[in-house]
Amino acid sequence: MRIDAVKAALPSRKLSNEDILQIVRESSEATYDGDLDAAIKRIESWLTYSGAQTRYTLEENETPLSVLTGAIDAALEEAKCTKDDIDTLVYVGVGRGFIEPAGAYLVAHALGFKNAHCFDVLDACNSWSRGAQIIYHFLQSGSSKRAMIVNAEFSVTGNRLGNFALRHEGELTWTFPTYTIGEAATATIFSADPTNEWKFKFRSRPDLADLCTIPVNGFQGYCNQTERIGKNGNRFTSYGYELFEAAGPELIQVFQDLNPPLDKLRAIFPHAASQKAGDDLADLFKLRHLVSNVYPRCGNLVSCSVPAAMAFAIEEQRVARGDLLAAVVASAGMSFSAYSFIY
Repeated sequence: MRIDAVKAALPSRKLSNEDILQIVRESSEATYDGDLDAAIKRIESWLTYSGAQTRYTLEENETPLSVLTGAIDAALEEAKCTKDDIDTLVYVGVGRGFIEPAGAYLVAHALGFKNAHCFDVLDACNSWSRGAQIIYHFLQSGSSKRAMIVNAEFSVTGNRLGNFALRHEGELTWTFPTYTIGEAATATIFSADPTNEWKFKFRSRPDLADLCTIPVNGFQGYCNQTERIGKNGNRFTSYGYELFEAAGPELIQVFQDLNPPLDKLRAIFPHAASQKAGDDLADLFKLRHLVSNVYPRCGNLVSCSVPAAMAFAIEEQRVARGDLLAAVVASAGMSFSAYSFIY
């Protein structure tokens, strides 16, 4: 499978750590029971420790669709194809406006993809990875000739995250990851290439499913309820410390299962949940110099992390055609992936 083009688009509102702290302070002044200054300092310390610097969110004149359209148009131009050439359109990721129908149909309807079979793939931050694996097999089997994967992760301004009005210090245990999230859209075009084998490895830990959730109305009847699920109502609830503690050993194992030739790797694209966590993991394999992490610049881009990092690396000429690339992702679920391919 060949990547014909991968493009990322960011919204226009740039937020620094200081901006986030100010939003939390202003939102929490009327609700917080305790020392708000101490809570703000704690958030600031954790953001700095993780490597967060900036992230981007929508301006008032922007929409998820308008930003996604920019990524799609840029990808089509680079791939030298038209919307009519796309026979499979896959919408992946957490950010979405619809449960029914699949988001891919709404994108196709809005932008004029007349010949595309449409469906969605949802596996939290691993959604793009799972989508790429599915498309790989579609192209291998001949059921697709040219496919596009798109995502539009805009949960900050879409208020699935919310969580800026704190009530007490304990909430930071399951709310802090909110303050690391950024927004973006990506579009990736794939075509068949029998000579370019992609290798995928996945691991799943459903016993950890309640560590990171965004429930919908009526969720109680669809799960074994635990005290963690719904802690922030229908908004993002994420036990960041426990997630990272669980992710470390699993990511080491899934990367070892992939077993890429380390001397031939030219870049590694991690899920951008933390710069420090990514660097620490890479150091175990002496590969920090290969890591291309969008976290400091863009924050946690959810399922956009890998394709956005790839798009930026290509634009900045840090990778070139023929390079062996790899991606490593930890996701809510929990799921873990490692995969490699030739660009």
